[in-house]
Amino acid sequence: MLVPREYRTLSEVRSAIGGRMDRAHIDSLFDRLDWFETLHPLCLGDTPLRVFQQTEDACEAWLFLLAPSARRLTALANWYSFAWSPIFLGAPDARQQARLLENIARHLLREQAQINLYPLALPGPLIGAFRRAGWFAVQRPMGGRYLLHVDGRDFASYWAQRPGRLRNQVRRKARQGRYDLSIHDTLTDALWQDYVDVQAHSWKAPEPGLNFLRAMAQRESDAGTLRLGFARLDGRAVATQLWTVEHGTALIHKLAHDSAQDEGSPGTLLSHAMFAHAIDQDRVATIDYGTGDNDYKREWMDERIPLHQIDLFNPRRASSWIPAARTCISALVG
Repeated sequence: MLVPREYRTLSEVRSAIGGRMDRAHIDSLFDRLDWFETLHPLCLGDTPLRVFQQTEDACEAWLFLLAPSARRLTALANWYSFAWSPIFLGAPDARQQARLLENIARHLLREQAQINLYPLALPGPLIGAFRRAGWFAVQRPMGGRYLLHVDGRDFASYWAQRPGRLRNQVRRKARQGRYDLSIHDTLTDALWQDYVDVQAHSWKAPEPGLNFLRAMAQRESDAGTLRLGFARLDGRAVATQLWTVEHGTALIHKLAHDSAQDEGSPGTLLSHAMFAHAIDQDRVATIDYGTGDNDYKREWMDERIPLHQIDLFNPRRASSWIPAARTCISALVG
């Protein structure tokens, strides 16, 4: 019988996997080992790590998890993660993926009482594998992601299809000529300080993960995938957006503007410039606005995909029965 291997540190994972989960082999930013190597210590370092690997022939399945309390696991993800999912290496087909996941799921039945996984875009294969292994599983919709599929359009064609209210707003505010717009693909200390300054003056709560964002931005700058945009008034940054562009997809990670500038809409003008750059210069096929059902995203995007949370309960452990019942009731009442 196949037996999964468990790792308690990312350095152990790095030693085992080498570069097989790096940029050269993995397209998705959120499935790369360097993503987890940054996210865990800088955002979630107080929570113990549990990583599980199952191998069959030349194929592998990996689950990157946290252990926030005794006999409970969660996805190694937070609000910076657009998605979380099992990671497969060696191109296993669907049936082999299911076998690999089922073996990990059976192994986890021995010690764990509850597992909570979010955000998942395609929960079906994972929930099926855990159910076959003996877990009681509840799937719930939990927010969504907004996507734009460019479908070969240039920016002018895309923009002509945006809501009239948005187009008129950009036309009116741009006519005032108050802001200088710029987009950078190389990070400097001065640019990062501008980013921090805008965050400090924005309507948002203080950014909890600035060290994480700084490390991510530097890594993506080194790789040439960073797009850091600013709107400036008299030389001072008053709006900013942090994007990355890779493999035909633009990811919108963060945006903020100085709330004192609301009347001038620098954030909206900067979005107009960032979308134009991504579509006409970077030639992306998809723009991903990340998690969250903010109303403003609907004006810029064409599609919403639902995200899901999977709550898994071990029926062999009495401690999971009441949480399972509560979760079922919550799922039924919405």
